[in-house]
Amino acid sequence: ALHPKWHTKVMAIKESKDLTSLSLDELIGNLKVYEVLIKKDSEMIKDKREQSRSLALKAKKECSDKDSSTSNSEDEEYAMAIKEFKKFFKRRGRFVRQP
Repeated sequence: ALHPKWHTKVMAIKESKDLTSLSLDELIGNLKVYEVLIKKDSEMIKDKREQSRSLALKAKKECSDKDSSTSNSEDEEYAMAIKEFKKFFKRRGRFVRQP
């Protein structure tokens, strides 16, 4: 039995050609081309999934003397939020840190 992803190609061959006049070499060549296309499509989908999982955050710290006391509490809140964010994604298995 064929994998379900091949059923569309089989139907296309059946409908477009007279199977009695189709040579074995032509059929094999046709199927090999289709196999290459399927592999490229699956690689593209895999690459898109990996790209969508990547997440980069960039922070810029600016501090003045009068804001330093409130800045410390904001920094602590920010650190806690990041910690919770990491815990959330680690539990789901979707947080991978890139070097």
